[in-house]
Amino acid sequence: MITIDITMVIQIINMLILMVVLNAILYRPIRTVLDERDRRLAELEKEIATFNKNAELRLQEFDAKLNEARRQAKERLDGVRGEAQEAMNAKLASVRAEVDAAKSEQLAAIKKEMEAARSELRAAVDTFATSMAEKILGRSLA
Repeated sequence: MITIDITMVIQIINMLILMVVLNAILYRPIRTVLDERDRRLAELEKEIATFNKNAELRLQEFDAKLNEARRQAKERLDGVRGEAQEAMNAKLASVRAEVDAAKSEQLAAIKKEMEAARSELRAAVDTFATSMAEKILGRSLA
């Protein structure tokens, strides 16, 4: 059975002293270390959030610059293609004009040669006809 005497009071005082000593030696330093750790974790979380925000902003900035560079490159490419198309069309028109001129010259030369050949043949038709008639008849027609 439990008896209340001086030993119980000594045990209570002993327990209180133990609590004060343990609090001073063990519990308070552990709580200080845990509070410091929580503070550091909070700071690190803030830094991580800041870094993530900065990284996202930089990524958006990079994407914007990349899109702008792509747009400028496309504009330049379209401009160069247009200039090349115009130059090609101009060169093609020039070549066509040269070819048409050469073709016209050659056709004119061929027509001239044909007319010359016709006039020669017309002039020689009488001689040729006379010669053929003489051969067929076997005698001279003159």
